[in-house]
Amino acid sequence: MFVKKDPRHLYVQVIERLKQDIESGQFQQHERLPSEAKLAEMLGVSRATLREALRVLEEEKVIFRKHGVGTFVSSQPIVLSGIEQLSSITMMIRHANMEPGTIVQDISLIPLTRELATRFKTDEKKIVQMKRIRTANGEPVVYCIDHILEEFLPDGVDSELNYSLFDTLEKSGKLRIGQAVAEIEPISYHTDAFKALSCDASQALLALFQEHFSEEGKMVLYSENFFRADKFRFHVVRKRV
Repeated sequence: MFVKKDPRHLYVQVIERLKQDIESGQFQQHERLPSEAKLAEMLGVSRATLREALRVLEEEKVIFRKHGVGTFVSSQPIVLSGIEQLSSITMMIRHANMEPGTIVQDISLIPLTRELATRFKTDEKKIVQMKRIRTANGEPVVYCIDHILEEFLPDGVDSELNYSLFDTLEKSGKLRIGQAVAEIEPISYHTDAFKALSCDASQALLALFQEHFSEEGKMVLYSENFFRADKFRFHVVRKRV
């Protein structure tokens, strides 16, 4: 596994070689790498060169370190999605050639909080709250907390929610989601989401807070979606104006 002679800097060669070894499966996701001394010997480079390569790989989130434990291979994102177009989580997962699934934790009518009343601009006393875990090929990847006015669910709290929520809402023919206003925020910890997604202390979440509006401009759905950051990566197409 020695690094071959190459005009490029040695640490660049080490970076490329380690990436190749990860892609080929020689080092598996979440596997601990050999010690610096052993890895430097295997690659035929100095520990100083190896440390520089590991520093860059850590910045690129290819690896992560646990203090006092070692260096590990990071999970690679399985879902890449643009957020300039409004798409359901179900479609995001399908576009990644994976099978979407849903685990419904709870669906119930709860008292409308002041914050939600302000968002929905409604005098209703209660609102439907849904807590679901979305899976990709059976693996939990997104934790969803959704709030929606009961009138927009075809069968109220008895509505079928095993698939896309967008599809469920639009099945009744009463509305179609036309646009959403979203905020994205990195989250280092969230009790319910971490438990639902089996996260550990080294992982992080991407929280997507969205207000969804019908084509007529009425707000019908407020979502708090917590994506595993090691499984999802979002991108935005920006145009010069």
